[in-house]
Amino acid sequence: MSLIKENQAMTNHLSEQEIHRREELKSLIEAGINPYPPETYDINSSSVYIKENFVGNEVEFQQVCIAGRLMSRRIMGKASFAELMDGKGRIQLYFNRDEICEGEDKSMYNDVFKKLLDIGDIIGVTGHVFITKVGEISVHVKEFKVLSKSLRPLPIVKEKDDAVFDAFTDPEQRYRQRYVDLIVTPKTKEIFQKRAKIVNFMRNFLIERGYLEVETPILQPIYGGAAARPFKTHHNTLDMTLYMRIANELYLKRLIVGGYDGVFEFAKDFRNEGMDRFHNPEFTQLELYVAYKDYDWMMNLYEEMVEGIVMELYGATEIKYGDHSVNFKRPWKRITMYDVIKEYTGTDISEMTEEEMAKTAKEMHVDIDKTMGKGKIIDEIFGEKCEPFLIQPTFITDYPVEMSPLAKKHRTKEGLVERFEVICIGKEICNAFSELNDPIDQRERFEHQLELGKRGDEEAMVLDEDFLRALEYGMPPTAGIGIGIDRLTMLLTDSHSIQEVILFPQMRPVNKVENEEQK
Repeated sequence: MSLIKENQAMTNHLSEQEIHRREELKSLIEAGINPYPPETYDINSSSVYIKENFVGNEVEFQQVCIAGRLMSRRIMGKASFAELMDGKGRIQLYFNRDEICEGEDKSMYNDVFKKLLDIGDIIGVTGHVFITKVGEISVHVKEFKVLSKSLRPLPIVKEKDDAVFDAFTDPEQRYRQRYVDLIVTPKTKEIFQKRAKIVNFMRNFLIERGYLEVETPILQPIYGGAAARPFKTHHNTLDMTLYMRIANELYLKRLIVGGYDGVFEFAKDFRNEGMDRFHNPEFTQLELYVAYKDYDWMMNLYEEMVEGIVMELYGATEIKYGDHSVNFKRPWKRITMYDVIKEYTGTDISEMTEEEMAKTAKEMHVDIDKTMGKGKIIDEIFGEKCEPFLIQPTFITDYPVEMSPLAKKHRTKEGLVERFEVICIGKEICNAFSELNDPIDQRERFEHQLELGKRGDEEAMVLDEDFLRALEYGMPPTAGIGIGIDRLTMLLTDSHSIQEVILFPQMRPVNKVENEEQK
């Protein structure tokens, strides 16, 4: 196909606005204006800085240079107002034809600004700051430069009397075109700014306590550290199967064996499982392991850290999530797994056999199958009958040993392990253990997981001989925790889908979505 025919075919798929913008692009080039100039554009201020500092410091703002995206225009003959959005916020611009075009040639205003620029175009402006008659801090533009011509129109989001009209709200579009979502939805940008603050707070919190940030393999020859189905690939040079990590736990414990007293990692993990508003196949975890500590110590550390994050974000310990008020002020409620099941179901399952437990689950109308061992059955009962009703941050402690192959046996309670999860707004936001450091016990737990795998449990753990060898060299008593960054961010930003807090969530292919809509 010739270039002319290709262009014609492309034009046929364009909207009227898109065709018009391409014609404007051509006109800019014909006028000798590069719509995508290569050189640096030196900026010396920002919209937010100007608004926060202008009053009382007027002399400082006699020569400002800012850049951003045109978000609105009001053309009134020889003078015009516009709104510019930069990386910090928005500010009003004032254009006067005779000041921008001091000579006889008025084309820069009459043609370029009025006719060849559109909402969404990126420009740079130079001028001085002033306050309009209605009291709005604005930039009086002396000179402007086209920095990038936008060929697609933005969704028009209008605001009037604090009400928003024509908002860009379709989740499918918002997640697929996050770049547009960030431009037109201020809350989206705010969510990811808060996410960065959460991560930075956690990192600084741990570094201040002397713990070392590390990196461990994402591609692993044996996947471990969690009960999940992995993504699988093949390395050609080594001619071996590799797995995307489902957790980084076993590698971090190797480092504790190696002599570090405390290590942590912000890890991208991958699990080849279902997707819903709480699950994405790629997600972020913070995992922390500290030698010579136990799960009681880790409970105290975790609630201190989260309380600190909430104070950092909001200046208070209580926040809103949907219709709920959630208070993170320490100390949080602590209750054992068996006690919480008894509290919400009225049934004590602590002394039941696997068969009795399966029968009880069915009587409670909890969906289980024959592949599930005792641990999975308990997990299903808890997940359906208890978890959704835990709104305030709550430590669920002392899990049955069958549910926790990597946790140390409880020091006083037979058949239990020293493990806790924090449940808040009906969902787990962290998981922690007194880590199992007995290599013989660990081998037995892995072997039990292998048996569950033979029964059809696709999420059963595999046996990692190298990790067992590391334990045989001796690992000190250790407390470990895994914190879901995405879920924590959801909770602390009043977001109700994990896709809201991941910049580019995994999405179903467009053709599959279209086919399903046609059915």
